[in-house]
Amino acid sequence: MQMNHLFLAIALAFSALADSPVHAAAQPNVLFILCDDLRPDALGCFGSKHVKTPNIDRLAAEGVLFKNAFCTTSLCSPSRASILSGLYAHAHGVTNNFTEYPAQMGSWPQTLHDAGYATAYIGKYHMGEENDDPRPGFDWFVTHKGQGKYFDTEWNLNGKKREVVKGYYTTVVTDMTLDWLKQQKAEKPWCMFLGHKAPHSFYTPEPKYEHSFDDVRVPYPASAFQIDDKPTWIKDRQETWHGIYGPLFEWRKKFPDRSPEAVKDFENMVHGYWGTVLSVDDSLARLRSYLEETKQLDNTIIVFMGDNGLLEGEHGMVDKRTGHESSLRIPLIVRYPALTAQPRVIEDQTLTVDMAPSLLELCTAPALPKVHGKSWVKLIQQGDAEWRKAWFYHYNYEKQFPYTPNVRAIRTDRWKYIHYPHGDGGADRHLAELYDLKADPIETKNLISQAELAGQVTALQAELAKLMLATGLDDKTDVMPLDEGIKSGLPDAKIR
Repeated sequence: MQMNHLFLAIALAFSALADSPVHAAAQPNVLFILCDDLRPDALGCFGSKHVKTPNIDRLAAEGVLFKNAFCTTSLCSPSRASILSGLYAHAHGVTNNFTEYPAQMGSWPQTLHDAGYATAYIGKYHMGEENDDPRPGFDWFVTHKGQGKYFDTEWNLNGKKREVVKGYYTTVVTDMTLDWLKQQKAEKPWCMFLGHKAPHSFYTPEPKYEHSFDDVRVPYPASAFQIDDKPTWIKDRQETWHGIYGPLFEWRKKFPDRSPEAVKDFENMVHGYWGTVLSVDDSLARLRSYLEETKQLDNTIIVFMGDNGLLEGEHGMVDKRTGHESSLRIPLIVRYPALTAQPRVIEDQTLTVDMAPSLLELCTAPALPKVHGKSWVKLIQQGDAEWRKAWFYHYNYEKQFPYTPNVRAIRTDRWKYIHYPHGDGGADRHLAELYDLKADPIETKNLISQAELAGQVTALQAELAKLMLATGLDDKTDVMPLDEGIKSGLPDAKIR
């Protein structure tokens, strides 16, 4: 009798598996959720006191939260290309927001596609400003030109037609994502890359969240008034498109405005930014619910991350691009029970270029050749004594957004050194910056002029040159534009 019950139980188990949409292959699904300009501290799990993100927080509580994740270039297109390729910007070639991701260059979604995955990209792609056509490596590709709009964006639907889809961007891309997921077959793994517009400017919450933070006061950060020892270009930037006294992405109508009352414009801008994040949390709830209902949750690698950081008043600046902490830091969360059964917080420094090798390893797919990043799978599962202790950052001056010089920087576990090459091979024309991140994590004291730290600066300069050379950059190959200085004019409305 007991044996009969055992056979019955086994039969029922196999029957349930046969009816389940979970594919039988060993390879997991991938749901990659990329936000635009998302600060870590705009999420509850990263310490926000005001923005409630229970669904993102739950993802972190069940998976891996990377406490010190960074972008290698704090600009949308270069960073997105680094996430796809595992390469620094000079190697993949997307060094600004107007350059296409090279069609012949490999990417981790392309590799998964070639390995038998069904692949899709839905949302903001933003490599090739005026090109919304399908890109290689994706069976289904839905995007738009430029930045898109928070309401009623015109979409290119997999190259078949262009159509304005009514509704709020975050909701629309979530609907599209669910529609595609529901079409997938049980026997084939899938990879969905979802690119949110949120919380990129111009920060427009959906109506239900417009007044969520009306009672929260938001002053300028203290560091906005601690810039006497900073290079002059930071002071020059304060009244520009990327400064706290400027137009604040159109939240301030009359500018520049240094009056104490004008902080209200800054507060309203931050409220709008936070409001867009609430909708992203709602989106994740819907996606998770579908994966739970279809019994695919634990066989799906869920990645939630931002493409780059964002300055929100720090050092008197808004936007990104610079080598300062708020510009570099990104949120990164990964949930996949086969990666770790217990939730983890990773303190080590991880980078955008680590995503490609890590995901391909988790999916048991072929590695991309000669990437600059490193898989964090071993780091999470066993620890990695050889994990990086330092890395370099670079950004090139843009004529279209002339508010940030050329930037070359090194960040170690303790120190950060930033310098600003002019672009002509000659001496720097801006004061460099040195910070002890252990003693001064928000970079209020520039130590570059302290004579007793000259040896430390020399050592950091040597390590920076070594790290850059390892990716093919030296005095001859590190080509950059000429720094034409900080300018006060507004950028073209078409590219904001």
